[in-house]
Order: sequence, then structure tokens, then C-alpha cells
Amino acid sequence: MLRPLQRRLLLAVSFSLLGIGLAMPARSAEDPTSKHLSFVFVSHGPDADTWWNTIKGALKVASSELNVSVTYRNPPNGDLATMARIIDQAAASHPDGIISTIADFDVLKAPIQHAVQLGIPVITVNSGTEEQSHELGALMHIGQPEYIAGLEAGKRAKAAGMHNFLCVNHFITNPVSVDRCKGFAEGLGVPLGNQMIDSGIDPVGVENKVTAYLRANPKTEAILTLGPNSAEPTIRALKNMHLAGKIFFGTFDLSSEIVDGIKDGTINFAIDQQPFLQGYLPVLFLTLYDRYGVIPANNVRSGPGFVTKDNVEVVSKLAGLYR
Repeated sequence: MLRPLQRRLLLAVSFSLLGIGLAMPARSAEDPTSKHLSFVFVSHGPDADTWWNTIKGALKVASSELNVSVTYRNPPNGDLATMARIIDQAAASHPDGIISTIADFDVLKAPIQHAVQLGIPVITVNSGTEEQSHELGALMHIGQPEYIAGLEAGKRAKAAGMHNFLCVNHFITNPVSVDRCKGFAEGLGVPLGNQMIDSGIDPVGVENKVTAYLRANPKTEAILTLGPNSAEPTIRALKNMHLAGKIFFGTFDLSSEIVDGIKDGTINFAIDQQPFLQGYLPVLFLTLYDRYGVIPANNVRSGPGFVTKDNVEVVSKLAGLYR
């Protein structure tokens, strides 16, 4: 029979060995966590669009935390035909998964469906709809319903007494961007016509076009911009025309300048679609799917969330990095 001291020593050794076993688990060849995974993220964002930096940062965080590789690819000038070819090239490399935006359903339908037919798991993010994602055969969609986001923004403008507006569209070739303007017009209760301008992404060009529109339409009450590329030059235009704070101003997305605009009263609200989630979650879900065969049964709506003076301090230090 073991004495009390001997029993305590035996238990201590047993727990010590157990601790070693937990800290250094043995891996077999069949262990799914031992498989290295490689994914490709394809966006429609041109190189000049800094909004995508938050998503790129999320991909780096996800890659590090999940021990996978993610390659970010995009058409340098935002050309969607080039994006379609990039998706075909990604599929030909047989990655463990593809993450893609649906910037234009008709242009991207064939290459995305081809990837699915090859047996490559696909998750769609950012632009496009949940219905389009399902039709393409993707596992799920992570993003913001753009028409609904524009609609809710228009309702805010209407509640503030606005009757007309300017929509500054810096990526008019993307049908989803037009949905934002359409939703805003619907929320405001007016038809969408020539209030939507094709601003391009050159900062000086955007500022000049906004200035020209406001001079030609001095009774403009509200402005909607679709991201930092159009919002930041619009801020400068309003300040140069001494109209900052006098025109109801809403924008999509966040940046440090947009945050400052909210704080000083130039911008009434920013619509945050949480791009960090659009980068991190698809990598996480594809990793879970490839390693363990599990994935959420629902799509993920990462927005819209409204950032105003009331809550801007919460996100101000994270804008452009994680928000």
C-alpha cells in the first residue's frame, strides 16, 4: 500500500506528464491542422483606392493567426474584365479556396462558377448580393447590402428635412456603387437622375467636379459620397466654398479624414461596413471548412453601421486600420 506522501508524489508526476501532453500534442499525418492551406483573395479595388488597406491588414492578421497563406490580387486600374481573368488564373492554380467580390455579376459570373465547378470553395465578399452569391454557387456571402445601406442613409437625410442631393460616385463602372445612390434617392423620396456624377478617383478631379456641380446647383441640400476617394476631396471642396457644416453630408466608409470631418461637423455620418470583417472572416471560415468541414449556415451582414458624433470616439483610433 502506498503511503500518503508516495500517493502525492505519484499524483504530482501524473499531472506533470499530463501537462506536458497538453502543451505538446502529438500530430498524426491525418491531423487536419497539419495541412497548410493557401487562399486567393480577389478584389475589384484599383491600386489607388486606399480603402482596401484595411482588408489587406485583416488578411495578414488572419494568415498569421490561422497559419495559412492568403494572396491578395486586384486589377491595378479597377478594370473588371481584368478582374475576371485574375479569377480564372487563381482557379487554375488550384488554391484551397477563393474569396472574391461580385463587383459586376454579369462580368464575373463565368469565372466564379468555373472555380466552383473545379471544386474550389468560394466565399464572396463586399459587393454583390446574397442572392447573387447563392446563384454563383459560393458557400456564403460576407458584406453589406448596398441598396439597403443607401436607403437607410437617405431616410436619415429625409428625417433631417433634406429634399435634394448630390451623389459623388468615384467608381461608377461598378453597378453596386450605383445601388448606393439609388437607395439614397429612394430613402429621400426622389428619383435618381443627374444628381449622380461620375467623379473618378483623381483627388483634384473629384474636388473640381463637386465644386462645379455645387456652383451650378446652389440649392443642393445634401451630399452622399461613396468612400474616402470621393469623400476626402468633397470635404476640401466644401471648406473652400465655405459650405462645410451647411450641407447635409453623409459618406460610405471610414478614414482618418472622414473621422475628422465627423468631429468638426462637416460630415453628419459615415456608413461603416466593417471591412476588417470582410477580410478576416472569409479566411477563418474557409480554414474551418477545409480543415474540419464546418461553416456557418447563414450569410454575414457586416454593415451598415452608422458612425456619428455620438460614437465617433469609439472608432476614431481604429479608422483605416480595423474599421
